[in-house]
Amino acid sequence: MQVPLLDFTQQYAGLKDEIVKEISDICDSQRFVLGEKVQKLEHEIAEYCGANYACGVTSGSDALIIALMVENIGAGDEVITTPFTFFATAGAISRVGATPVFVDIDPDTFNIDPVEIEKKITPNTKAIIPVHLFGQCCDMDAINAIAAKHDLIVIEDACQSIGAEYKGKRAGSVGDYGCFSFYPTKNLGCFGDGGMVTCKDEKKAEMLKIFRNHGQGSTYIHHYVGGNFRLDALQAAVLSIKLKELDGWSEARTQNAAEYNEMFAASKLGDKIQVPVVADFATRHIYNQYSILIKEGSRDELRSELMKRGVGSGVYYPLSLHQQDCFKDLGYKEGDMPVSEQASKEILSLPIFPESTTEQRKFVVESIENIMCD
Repeated sequence: MQVPLLDFTQQYAGLKDEIVKEISDICDSQRFVLGEKVQKLEHEIAEYCGANYACGVTSGSDALIIALMVENIGAGDEVITTPFTFFATAGAISRVGATPVFVDIDPDTFNIDPVEIEKKITPNTKAIIPVHLFGQCCDMDAINAIAAKHDLIVIEDACQSIGAEYKGKRAGSVGDYGCFSFYPTKNLGCFGDGGMVTCKDEKKAEMLKIFRNHGQGSTYIHHYVGGNFRLDALQAAVLSIKLKELDGWSEARTQNAAEYNEMFAASKLGDKIQVPVVADFATRHIYNQYSILIKEGSRDELRSELMKRGVGSGVYYPLSLHQQDCFKDLGYKEGDMPVSEQASKEILSLPIFPESTTEQRKFVVESIENIMCD
């Protein structure tokens, strides 16, 4: 049996006719950048996330950058975030000239540990970027309380978590900004790069749209230095079609995760692995990834053996950000973020895409059991 880590062919097949027609209509109109398709998606995403406003941009990475730019965060400023995430989170901070300040993670959820945040706040701290990793929200009440106490901006990195909920509130509606990625492998993915920023404040929403178009308030009149962060109409149209199916896909992922949990509990693996832990406040986990920890044995050897048996897997992330060469000037050393460093050695993500089958999950669990227990 072959079990790929990701397979969107069935998803596309069911939507192909509608998507192809929409793309054809856009090609006929020759209106490819921003416009009514992007405006439509912005309204839909804002409503879906429970946010007041949304601004379509070129990628999740650019969503983070533009939120920082609108807040005038740059050289001499510090932004607190997690070392256990995709590079774009810290990369965006560096791109605007600010300094990423890393805080270790919770060992169960892999999300930033609020207890550690306040220890890293200095007079130069301007913002916190919590990352809702793998589809589970961070402890936002605790983070927002710290931010309010120290007058900090909170930018939710929700690039993996569209539709996830914190105490019934959707990701992207709990902080000052929410940043989303529509990279093709996301739960809601387009046909290339795309992103979105949500926010509560009308003035901030206006500024986002100015900054995404080179800082233009009106044509060729520039009050700010922005960037080219405009979302394509083609990507927006594809996302509007897919958005109607997103809740069904998210529910399938949740059911698939529950099946995995039951199968692992019934296996002989015992304490050799740790399945995902869902926090009480995470009232909806949408499982962009189903990530286990390999507590006994070698994660990398297991992954190699699974590949031989036709089982795909992923390692998110093999090296914590504070250990990356490009951040060596920040002065971090091994042991500074012990939980993140340990997770990087043990974590393994398994296939959980909506169309995967019970038989495939059974094969995955049995394969892991055979490799680790025999």
